[in-house]
Amino acid sequence: MKTLTFYIVDVFAETRYAGNQLAVFRDAQALSDEQMQTFARETNFSETTFILSDAQRDGGYDVRIFTPAAEVPFAGHPTLGTAYVIREEIIGKPVDQVDLNLKVGRIPVTFKQHSNGDILWMKQNPPQFGPVSEPAEIADVLRLNEADIDARFPVQEVSTGISFVIVPLKNLDALKRARVDHDKYATWIDSGRPGAVLAFCPETYSDENDLNVRVFVPCYGVEEDPATGSGNGCLAAYLVKNRYFASDRIDIRVEQGYEIDRPSLLRLQAEDREGIIDVNVGGRVVKVAKGQWP
Repeated sequence: MKTLTFYIVDVFAETRYAGNQLAVFRDAQALSDEQMQTFARETNFSETTFILSDAQRDGGYDVRIFTPAAEVPFAGHPTLGTAYVIREEIIGKPVDQVDLNLKVGRIPVTFKQHSNGDILWMKQNPPQFGPVSEPAEIADVLRLNEADIDARFPVQEVSTGISFVIVPLKNLDALKRARVDHDKYATWIDSGRPGAVLAFCPETYSDENDLNVRVFVPCYGVEEDPATGSGNGCLAAYLVKNRYFASDRIDIRVEQGYEIDRPSLLRLQAEDREGIIDVNVGGRVVKVAKGQWP
């Protein structure tokens, strides 16, 4: 096997060693599915991505995404982090947009200049809204009381490429107490529900932020994710559909990862345009390391 160049970046991070870690392998087209999965298991980050070639195909770069347990068709922080690596290391000059060809389809990432560094934005696929669940069921899965769930809003499945169940909680105390009960979680999945669970509340650690989020995805080999672009895209659509902020559009800051010492910041923008919800998720990317594998 030839030596591959790889990068480590922190995504949705305001500083290095925060946000969600990502390993990105370059020129990986010769790797088998099994090798990619082995590499992802070895890095043991929430996701590892593989840029198949430095050359574009139909205007986009072919990219595959793996968790430690399985390949996934779409994920948010790997999309932003990989686009950053492509612009900085493959294109090698400032461009306003990088398109990624993922299993879920073409995802564009745009770069918006700010005073203290670029913010990368990805436009996600139109959301699909799935079934609503009883609050008591998900409360059992998260070892919470049914009274911890904000009954004004539904517990609902949402997907912009990968399905999440969105769980509205009343306060930060409830969110901090959430823990996955693995036996009940297995029963939940066996009944056909999504294995990715996003719980949120309106109380935050920082007054600058609008919501606090936690994401649990044990089925993908990740007990808790520090920053989840795909899940927060689903959340953005949910907030607009259910008028959580009493508006058909949002432009908010979401914090995640504080409970596992990886503070992260995600920007969410969404708008309901005559029944079609546009979803955009943004954040910063910080380069940590570059190396050769093996």
